[in-house]
This record gives sequence, structure tokens and C-alpha cells, in this order.
Amino acid sequence: MLVIGLLVISNVFMTFAWYGHLKNHKDSSLWAVILISWGIAFLEYCFQVPANRWGSQAGFSTAQLKTIQEVITLTVFVLFSVWFLNE
Repeated sequence: MLVIGLLVISNVFMTFAWYGHLKNHKDSSLWAVILISWGIAFLEYCFQVPANRWGSQAGFSTAQLKTIQEVITLTVFVLFSVWFLNE
């Protein structure tokens, strides 16, 4: 369950890194948005890498970890799109 939780947290960070600026920062310079997104993405890696390592050690295959991550990504994006972006 720890692995799933870490994957959810990492996907929340990555979704904000990729799409969060589209709501309130459309007029921000591209370089500023890139730097901020990289900072957020760093936090994503701090959760994603341990999730994959510990998941592998717990017996998940790489394909299983990737499939779980993609299902979580789609779920997080749908919720983000509805509640944060109002789309």
C-alpha cells in the first residue's frame, strides 16, 4: 500500500508540474514556468523513485509498476482537470 500511496503523491506533483501553470499563469514567462515546473518535478522524483524501488523489492514487476502508475496518472489527471482546471 505504501508503494501505491507514493505513486499517487508523485503523480499529483507531476500533474501540477505539467499542467498547473495553465490555470493561473498563462501570462508568466516560459522560462519561469519551466523552472518552477522543474522544481515541482524534483519533488515528484523524490516519491516516484522510492515507489519503484520498494515496489520492485516487494515483488512487483516493472510492467506491473508501470501499469499501476498509468492507471493512477489517468485518475489523478481526471480529478485535477475537473477540480483544479474546471474542465
